Amino acid sequence: MADLAGPPRRWLFTLAIFAGSFLLFLVQPMVARMALPQLGGAPNVWNSAMLVYQALLLAGYGYAHAIGRFSLRRQGLIHLGVLVLAGLTLPLALAPVSEPQSGWEVVWVPWLFLLTVGPAFFAVSAQAPLIQRWFAAHPQAGNPYPLYAASNLGSFAGLLAYPLLAEPLLSLGAQSWGWTLGYVAMLGLIAWAVFSRRDASINVAAEPVDSEQVGWRRRAMWLLLPAVPSGLMLSTTTFLTTDIMAIPLLWVIPLGLYLLSYTVGFAENRSAAQIFLFLAPLVLLVDGGIAIFAAGRADLLAAVASVMLLFVVATALHARLYDLRPGTARLSQFYLYMAAGGALGGVFTGLLAPVLFDWTWEHPLLILAAAALVPLGAWRGLMRLVSKDRQTTRVVLIVGLFVVFNAALLLYARVQAETQLVWIDWLALLVILCLAMVLAARRLSFVLACAALLMALGGLSNLLASIDGQRERSYFGTYSITQRDDGDRILMHGTTIHGIQRGGEDSREPTAYYGPTSGVGLALANAQAIVGPDARIGAVGLGVGTLACYREPGQQWTFFEIDPTVVEFSRGGEFTFLHQCTPDAYLQMGDARLRLADLPPASFDVLVIDAFSSDAIPLHLLTVEAMAIYERALAPGGLLLLHTSNRYVRLEPVVARLAEVRGLHAMVWQDEPVRRNDLYSSTWIALAPTRAPLDALSSTADWRLLVEPEGPVWTDDYASVLPYLVWENFL
Repeated sequence: MADLAGPPRRWLFTLAIFAGSFLLFLVQPMVARMALPQLGGAPNVWNSAMLVYQALLLAGYGYAHAIGRFSLRRQGLIHLGVLVLAGLTLPLALAPVSEPQSGWEVVWVPWLFLLTVGPAFFAVSAQAPLIQRWFAAHPQAGNPYPLYAASNLGSFAGLLAYPLLAEPLLSLGAQSWGWTLGYVAMLGLIAWAVFSRRDASINVAAEPVDSEQVGWRRRAMWLLLPAVPSGLMLSTTTFLTTDIMAIPLLWVIPLGLYLLSYTVGFAENRSAAQIFLFLAPLVLLVDGGIAIFAAGRADLLAAVASVMLLFVVATALHARLYDLRPGTARLSQFYLYMAAGGALGGVFTGLLAPVLFDWTWEHPLLILAAAALVPLGAWRGLMRLVSKDRQTTRVVLIVGLFVVFNAALLLYARVQAETQLVWIDWLALLVILCLAMVLAARRLSFVLACAALLMALGGLSNLLASIDGQRERSYFGTYSITQRDDGDRILMHGTTIHGIQRGGEDSREPTAYYGPTSGVGLALANAQAIVGPDARIGAVGLGVGTLACYREPGQQWTFFEIDPTVVEFSRGGEFTFLHQCTPDAYLQMGDARLRLADLPPASFDVLVIDAFSSDAIPLHLLTVEAMAIYERALAPGGLLLLHTSNRYVRLEPVVARLAEVRGLHAMVWQDEPVRRNDLYSSTWIALAPTRAPLDALSSTADWRLLVEPEGPVWTDDYASVLPYLVWENFL
């Protein structure tokens, strides 16, 4: 080892690696926020971004491994040069890429992120293995692997800093310049670290490996153990936002816990990791069963079970990965395999799964993969309490597997039609899960037990729905069609009802949030009195086409829709509102904000903004720039209607501020229809440049003025939902 003067300076290398990781995970949501006006609010946007980041991380680790053949001094100089070159692309700004063709978002989104942040992200991402190698060059350095825990702690801090500090306090321009200053500070730390190892002339990568043999099985584990948590992190995000609840910033929780799992799994003190290794099989069975059992109910318990499963299992797999680490001579190779595994998990979940599956099948598949990899440890001794005879053990496991599957199937069939589960249902589930834990005595029986629970507690039902063709999946979400006993046909977007059409003679009647007493229903039914005859109506967000049946003779209708899958539901015969009421309506495909900006001024007399991504309204449709586009599209005396129903965000004060800044008149109607199963409460805000259309509309119901504006106006450069979250509704 090199003969170096002075202390190893662990604090310096820890700070340098922390700073780099902090910047990496601060820039990820920042760039996604920059691109929001072009991307909308689909959950898969974040998964696409993560896929790019994992690919860049793999490239960075490959570069770190490639320059390992040089002396440490030359490595440092090369990396400083790369950092300086990447710094020439700062401050970050969105790449000038033409808008995507409809249906090509899965390719276009990664391309946009790659061009925008690629060089800087690549340069910074290489630092984790490089800094650990440089630190290990000191004879008194000790184990360098715990520095990776500091790296992921920095990532976690950067991830939380964005929604809690950067986004609420700074505009995008200030965020970009702040990140640039952080990059310069990090560059100084790296230069200091390189200087502190200036006398390390020995090529560490060329040192003997102490006869350590690394076979293909061990290398395969270096790939699989990070691949499963990486995929599980993304699948948990999709699973939560699609099948449980669509909550703003929900993607922060899985990613944050994923990063923390590395911190615990790679910690030098192994006591916490040992606890997670012990708990993982139990949590995998219990939380996996609960999560799939409660999926589709917008159930907080299912959300908690899902994120707990991710954290415990990811920590256990990362702890096992740490236990399989090589000596420091193979450090960069080890991290290269890790990055490749993470990228593989991302490719499977973010790229292949949306194309291959019509539901979030990647989530249960990754749970099964985790069951095949988590150490069973002390759980293997459970069967010794019953019998030490191998034949008896085999019989008990087979019978136990049969009982677990059938008991779980009976329980799921009993509660499938229940909206709320009673205590006896949860007690029965607990008994089944406790019995299933006995099957952890053997690897095969444990994997089969997980598969049995996942299939019986909802997987089989979803499989039948897939076989029957009741679901479709696109880049913007998962859709399913169900038929009620009363004849109503329902389109679900994740857990959110996207539209309802009654059967028989009532098939033309508007339903859901668009009934005759809703704000939009009152406006469209009285459009002639409000804006005059032969009105031109524009509707952003097609859904199942419910609004079409408010059309009056002489009116010209235009719908804007970003998702081709939704269009197929309305044109393919599943829902017939368009065919029955507006067969000649124009249909504009793509992001509505961009499409509206391309139209001539004064194109519409009434413009309806009803664009939801599951339960979330795309933020870029509620900025001052978006409002300017809507105003331009409205004719003099026109009316703008915003659908702002939301369980988790108070949008009324946001719109009130927008109206104040833009000089618009505004009022709101909260509709509480007579209780029936196909009409829902809704909140609609009406805005107009003049009082006339609002005066005419106010005669239709007891519309009221908006609440007082709160906070800064939302712009493309600045917006934060954090101050407007309805925290009690999260529980």
